[in-house]
Amino acid sequence: MTPGKKYLNSEEIHQLAERSNLSGSLLLTHCWLVIISVLAIFSYWPSTLTFLIAITVIGSRQLGLAILMHEAAHNALFKTPKLNMLAGEWLCGRPILADLCDYRSYHLKHHRHTQTENDPDLKLSKPFPSTRRSLVRKFIRDITGQTGFKQRLQQIVFAFKLAGDVENAPTSQELAQAFSGGTLKKAFIANTIVFLLMWAFGAWWWWFAFWMLPLLTWFQFVLRVRNIAEHGAVQFSDDPFKNVRTTKAGPIGRLFFAPYWVNYHLEHHLVMHVPCRNLPKLHKLMLQKGFGEKMEIGQNYWSVLLRASSKPT
Repeated sequence: MTPGKKYLNSEEIHQLAERSNLSGSLLLTHCWLVIISVLAIFSYWPSTLTFLIAITVIGSRQLGLAILMHEAAHNALFKTPKLNMLAGEWLCGRPILADLCDYRSYHLKHHRHTQTENDPDLKLSKPFPSTRRSLVRKFIRDITGQTGFKQRLQQIVFAFKLAGDVENAPTSQELAQAFSGGTLKKAFIANTIVFLLMWAFGAWWWWFAFWMLPLLTWFQFVLRVRNIAEHGAVQFSDDPFKNVRTTKAGPIGRLFFAPYWVNYHLEHHLVMHVPCRNLPKLHKLMLQKGFGEKMEIGQNYWSVLLRASSKPT
């Protein structure tokens, strides 16, 4: 059951859930144009500063691609189902080494069992609140690429069906199965295209510096911040107003941590098939209905991180 049906009528839900092929196309175009823009800035004014700007902005737009893949997993990015699958797979998921179908199955279970023992994402939220020192250590592992490398290695192990045995090299048969099944083949194809385009308009090393480096470092950092903001240090219950958080975000917050209205996460859990562009409208409607005091709302990402790291040492 959609939790929002307790608080919204069918007409309100229907209007908010209206999908649009044009809107989906504009969101995807915006995401890739931001990536292209920071690369163009570095190309014209190469420096340490523009390099770092490119790394952080691209890493945050890789989060944007993950969010748009999330939209497609809910069939909310486009009105046409085939466009959701095609764009969500090839323009969002595969370039960041993600599988849309696997993610959809996993993520819908998260919606059914939010903040309960059956929630597959519980491992992300249960450690919070933590100590400040613990949170800093996690951020250091993210920024230095330790988290990203470990997760990519786990993806490869899973693809090769080695059951966690990372010490044994995959056999030729296992390699063939991994590629023929599409697990690695599609990611390889997508990233080969990104590599060739970056080489054609920049240099051969751009894919390593401006795609894989952000994916292994800054992307992991902003992804953790997003996960903490959504379900960190909230109630372990089935209360849809208390087991998930919406976090207010200004321009800087939206640029780095909350692209495409992902900060309205409580509203997303109320009606998960509402397109992201309409989540601010749903938030405003819930406030107008007088539910604001019941809702878990963070004033900004900094205050949420302070709360998530408030456990005494």
